[in-house]
Amino acid sequence: MTEETIGIVGGGIVGLAVGRELSQRRAGVRVVVFEREDRLAAHQTGHNSGVVHAGLYYKPGSLKAELCTRGRKLIQDYCAEHQLPYDECGKLVVAIDRDEMGRFAKLEQTARENDVPGLRRVDGAEITEIEPRAAGLAALHSPHTAITDYVAIAERVGAEIENAGGRIRLSTTVTGIERRAGRIDVVCGTERHTVDRLVVCGGLESDRLGKLVGGSASPRIVPFRGEYMSVAAAKQEFVRGMIYPVPDPRYPFLGVHFTRRVTGGLEVGPNAFLALSRQAYGRTSVSARDLGNTLAWPGFWRFAAEHWRTGLTELGGVLSTSAYMRTAQRYVPEIGASDVARSGLGIRAQAVERDGSLVDDFVIEHEDGIISVRNAPSPAATSSLAIAAYVVDRIDG
Repeated sequence: MTEETIGIVGGGIVGLAVGRELSQRRAGVRVVVFEREDRLAAHQTGHNSGVVHAGLYYKPGSLKAELCTRGRKLIQDYCAEHQLPYDECGKLVVAIDRDEMGRFAKLEQTARENDVPGLRRVDGAEITEIEPRAAGLAALHSPHTAITDYVAIAERVGAEIENAGGRIRLSTTVTGIERRAGRIDVVCGTERHTVDRLVVCGGLESDRLGKLVGGSASPRIVPFRGEYMSVAAAKQEFVRGMIYPVPDPRYPFLGVHFTRRVTGGLEVGPNAFLALSRQAYGRTSVSARDLGNTLAWPGFWRFAAEHWRTGLTELGGVLSTSAYMRTAQRYVPEIGASDVARSGLGIRAQAVERDGSLVDDFVIEHEDGIISVRNAPSPAATSSLAIAAYVVDRIDG
């Protein structure tokens, strides 16, 4: 049997999951992963809050809703099989005041249509039975929302690819993709690697890589930074699981929330503010190229014109710990600005259309032997193994 080579661009959890799925499902296939950084899971996979989502938020019938539901169980089973951390500590989505109750009711309807396991609505007294330090009028309790270590999962998946005969090429930047006579050349500087098929899972670079394969200019990635606060050890046990606000349906961001980590700590965050670099994680990091790409995109200006007030609020949290914690403290009054310190920072690849609308669902394109994952924000990590099965189904089809 002639060996088929399939290239994967991107060594985050989605690209690696696709490589694993190919290695397991297709005999005679050789997987090659091209990753620009010197390690796996260097960007979105390695800078998120580790939550395994249960599907509360996503439009029923969307790819997000379908793949998150399937992906949660696959991640749970994978962690059990490989003895990786997985803690069903549960989540409360809390309504603080009556103005939120309309959104709260719509969220409950969405969650029930998505068959979120174990979901129940609780009142203020029941909130404190679940989270004694929390406050609120009502909440949705999702007992099977969990936390895990996505970097550990990604590294284990990468090892499976290599054990199956595949290769992971770190520190390898893809600079060109060329189709020729039924084959595809992946250009990495002065090197060329020929593959039969290619799957592009570029995350923060998905729009640029999409352009290399001949895809449309829209949507464009506009990076949003999310800063986390770590809670002091003396108050880490004030939250048992996760406490989230009722999200604003205008945005795909879920709002600043409290999340336990599998390492035992407690974090608050992330917020959401425009990032000036797609790859650097310092608070003052700036990339002229990345900023120029954002400012040159008409969709950014249309989005900014409509939502500038929200942007100013988020800027306040960037500049001031007190402002950051002002909203969070409404949910857990005993944790304030003096109880937290700035810790990590993540960057979200948010796809924005030319008209300024934010792309909410996963976007996966397929043409001439190349599949491009053009938009895979949260819950992509939760959904990763299900996304992989979906992509390989398209390859097989």
